[in-house]
Amino acid sequence: MMAQRQDDVWQAQALTTAYLEGVRGAIPLAAEQIDIIVRLARAARPDTRLILDLGCGDGILGHALLDAFTHNQPKGIFADFSKPMLDAARSRLVGYEATFLEIDYARPDWVSKVSQLGDLGGIRPDVVVSGFSIHHQSDERKHAVYREIFDLLSPGGIFLNLEHVASASRWGEEQFEEYFIDSLHHYHAPFGKTRTEVAADFYHRPDKIANILAPVEVQCEWLREIGYGKVDCFLKVFELALFGGIKPEEANH
Repeated sequence: MMAQRQDDVWQAQALTTAYLEGVRGAIPLAAEQIDIIVRLARAARPDTRLILDLGCGDGILGHALLDAFTHNQPKGIFADFSKPMLDAARSRLVGYEATFLEIDYARPDWVSKVSQLGDLGGIRPDVVVSGFSIHHQSDERKHAVYREIFDLLSPGGIFLNLEHVASASRWGEEQFEEYFIDSLHHYHAPFGKTRTEVAADFYHRPDKIANILAPVEVQCEWLREIGYGKVDCFLKVFELALFGGIKPEEANH
């Protein structure tokens, strides 16, 4: 049987449902990650008018940001190439001023598709957030996406990437795997799953082929090279990292 291509993995409804109900809900420190994203976005752009959730999945990060800036009545763009993920985001964002955009940011033309949205009136995103998505791209494409986000951001805007990153050693990778399996087991234990069953599912998960991990230190250096300021890794636990930077106010539009 032919193996699934990386860009086909997240098109499957069954896999999307399994991820949203299983893995996404069990990610360690999920509440803390969202809290820090909101804090950083508020500090960088208290007057945020437009939020882009890139590779949005079910839209949980963009949702939290829209709630954080209700006083500004911001708009949200929720972009993903997976129709099942976008359907999940639409269900979550009922009643919000949100646009849902089916794009593949593996292709550079995604930027023009965002920019051409008719109801934005030329507004650039003040906050771009991405959660556990960009690591599916090659390192060359990751770097290019970070550049494309930089060009799209409003001056002073912030990019925050909550991401799965590479360990510095196989030993570190093993510790992360044990940590993550423990978290998955804790989440699934009430449903009767044993740790052995959870571990088997984790090691044989179909989306594993789509992971192309890079060290957070390397990715932060890419951001600095592109021109982002105040670049930092704001949270890291094993292979889970939140990092990003701010487009300088004086940067060219």
